[in-house]
Amino acid sequence: PADLNRVFFGACVELEDDQGKALSLRIVGADEIDPRQRHISIDSPMARALLGKTRDDEITVISPSGERRYWVSDISYT
Repeated sequence: PADLNRVFFGACVELEDDQGKALSLRIVGADEIDPRQRHISIDSPMARALLGKTRDDEITVISPSGERRYWVSDISYT
């Protein structure tokens, strides 16, 4: 069985930034991207930074506005 405590394709991930702001994302295929529902491509920098991570891991993502840090607060598969 897959390790449901790690981030893989199809994961719903709850993140928290360094200001304590929550962010919910779902990692999907390139043809399923939906910004309104926060569905991001598995090929995106954010998804690539998240893949294989577990709860409480820290990630750093380079965005157009600069470097951003997040902590994984929850992972689910629904």
